[in-house]
Amino acid sequence: MASIAIVGCGTMGEAILAGLMAAEGAPSVQVVTTRRAERAAWLVEQYGVTALVENASAVEWADVVLLCVKPQMAQSVVLEPAFARGIQGKLLISICAGLSTQRLAAWAPETAILRAMPNTPCLIHEGMTVLSAGPHVADVHLEVAAQIFGAVGRVAVLEEKHMDAVTGLSGSGPAFACVVLESLADGGVRMGLPRDVAVELAAQTMQGAARMVLMTGKHPAALKDEVTTPAGCTIAGLLTMEDGRIRSTLARTIEEATKVASTLGRPNGER
Repeated sequence: MASIAIVGCGTMGEAILAGLMAAEGAPSVQVVTTRRAERAAWLVEQYGVTALVENASAVEWADVVLLCVKPQMAQSVVLEPAFARGIQGKLLISICAGLSTQRLAAWAPETAILRAMPNTPCLIHEGMTVLSAGPHVADVHLEVAAQIFGAVGRVAVLEEKHMDAVTGLSGSGPAFACVVLESLADGGVRMGLPRDVAVELAAQTMQGAARMVLMTGKHPAALKDEVTTPAGCTIAGLLTMEDGRIRSTLARTIEEATKVASTLGRPNGER
């Protein structure tokens, strides 16, 4: 089974790390890196992994390297001579938003390059990850990546041209969903529910609705219509949502996030 190095163990890197460590039979994370020594010490204490502040040494330990740094930092990390030598002939999986496999391949021409866009629910094994194959990627590389991210949620494979939209929808989506959840809870509080109860009701309701879509395969509109009875409270609420143009607002939210995602991997100043 492939061993993994997580380079840049920040929010998303830690979510993947925690999810993998809690998943039975998942590939093992051998080493992680971070920029600060105190953060490295905390990761060692929290997860029992080897944590380094030097990236090049970390990649020597692993068969697969997860590149989880900020997109603007990726070039300096990958082009560091010892790091570049260490990833030759290995699989580099980048989760850097907006950073194309073509650009990565220019920095690491002898490395199999694969893009992945996971999201933070990987932490609780409810993640959504989309994979896109780049240069030198064979079926076995996709299988390894699917095994890694499949241990922490659902996995799909798409052409790279879709990755910015994926970033805007499922990458940023948990934050947008939390705003909707918070708003529903606020409505419950407005109508007299205790805050903790309102949050629990809203969270479980959103989780249940989402799982119904995934498990039944029904279109969300069909599930909505099933609970919308004539002259009932649901249709009254739905019409209020339509008055607020919630559909176009949420759709435009994904559009704007996608536009920004497409710029994140570009060199400074490039439009």
